[in-house]
Amino acid sequence: MKKHPAIVGVVGGIVGTILVAIVVWLTVVYTGAYNVAASDPHFDAVRWSFDTTMHRSVANRAGGADLPENASEALLAEGAGHYAESCAHCHGGPGQEPAAWSRGMRPEPPHLVEAAIEWTGEEIHWIVSNGIKMTGMPAFGEHHSAEEITAIAAFVSALPGLSADDYSRLTGSAHGHAEETPSPAAGEPSTGAAEPHSE
Repeated sequence: MKKHPAIVGVVGGIVGTILVAIVVWLTVVYTGAYNVAASDPHFDAVRWSFDTTMHRSVANRAGGADLPENASEALLAEGAGHYAESCAHCHGGPGQEPAAWSRGMRPEPPHLVEAAIEWTGEEIHWIVSNGIKMTGMPAFGEHHSAEEITAIAAFVSALPGLSADDYSRLTGSAHGHAEETPSPAAGEPSTGAAEPHSE
């Protein structure tokens, strides 16, 4: 069977392009040509590639989370407590800027008061539970219960609609609830129940 010259040329062009791309990729990898310093921002094309890949990956994997349609005040307060302890340093809060050192991270952690609106509740739940590679976002699912993950996701989903006063009230409620939990009196046996863990 005679091969059509045009088809052979197209296939050869595709193979040649792939080989050139591989050579360029390996050259960048092995020469250290790309500056990985966090003090040096990514090129626009690299930043767009990472950001788009991350959004598509999360959208493809999120789903199945059992999230309440209307989060209760108690659930939001629980989520606020975990958020204030583990998330606000990097992501800030209503009326609260992130820690200065977090601005030196690449990619820079999003200010969730505005950025959370870009994600669905299920996507936020997936991110909190699984984390995101090469961003500094940890996987909370390994160290938090399913109920705690749900509370954090519900709170982050609600962040764009909260005022600074709302944030202070919810975080205060979370701390107040913890302080109201009675400790066993001297001489009384402990129930052995573990206190909720948060980082």
